[in-house]
Amino acid sequence: MEDIAVGFLNYIQYEKKLAKNTLEAYLRDIKQFNEYLKSYSSLDILQVNKTIILTYLMYLQKNGKSTSTISRNLASLRSLYQYLLNKGLVKEDPTQNLHSPKQERKIPNILTTEEVDLLLSQPKVLDFKGSRDKAMLELLYATGIRVTEIISLDMNDINFEIGYIMLEKGSSNERIVPVGEIALKYTKIYIEQFRETVINNKDEKSLFVNCHGGRLTRQGFWKIVKYYTKKSNINKTITPHTLRHSFATHLLEQGTDLRTIQELLGHNDIKTISIYLHVTSAHKSSIPNPLDTLDDS
Repeated sequence: MEDIAVGFLNYIQYEKKLAKNTLEAYLRDIKQFNEYLKSYSSLDILQVNKTIILTYLMYLQKNGKSTSTISRNLASLRSLYQYLLNKGLVKEDPTQNLHSPKQERKIPNILTTEEVDLLLSQPKVLDFKGSRDKAMLELLYATGIRVTEIISLDMNDINFEIGYIMLEKGSSNERIVPVGEIALKYTKIYIEQFRETVINNKDEKSLFVNCHGGRLTRQGFWKIVKYYTKKSNINKTITPHTLRHSFATHLLEQGTDLRTIQELLGHNDIKTISIYLHVTSAHKSSIPNPLDTLDDS
């Protein structure tokens, strides 16, 4: 399985040229499927048939996985078996003619600008943790980048003089995203006053590190957002992606064109961000008109 995993990684990374976060999701999906086979089947990954795939998708559904998660799992498995078929390791693709479940068009959850300000005001720049968390939340909202992108940032990926960050350097998805003064200010404070206090290895290149001086993980950052959401008493489900959605929606409300937002978010297809048109409409309709409170008399 290890040899297959290495070959598949090279296939999706260099031939299919998937974005880093998609690549990581696919690898997690395949690992999870392999664990499922070990627990519920006597077959290995090269012996799987269509029935096993269907049973697995039903298993995901019964365990409360969303339609989008099930669809992505099927896409991951389809890529895996296309690779195995091309290599002659399997005789047929068990995912062939299987269709992804129809996904509902869900409007993403967003925060108002007041709620964003409240959330971002929670971390106090008094120690390493408070400074790091403040810098990360400010940077996430100021740029709209993904969780995997913010935790993957290295020290040399941020340019304070011009005010930008470089993402996925050296890949086909490389892009430059401008950073506002406030986010730059708190990131600089974190670097100059607190980051070095936990660094054990002077060659550590990660921009955002944990309390042990190593790169902060995706799970670690999710816990940070969850902690400050609870502390702020905002009665909404907030994830790191909520700040990304809010960033895009607020830009659109300020008159920024879709093409610019597409480039900032790193989406290949402009259709992907058309959902924000529905978000802004829904958001505006939920704001009360002060004239409605006036008496007719």
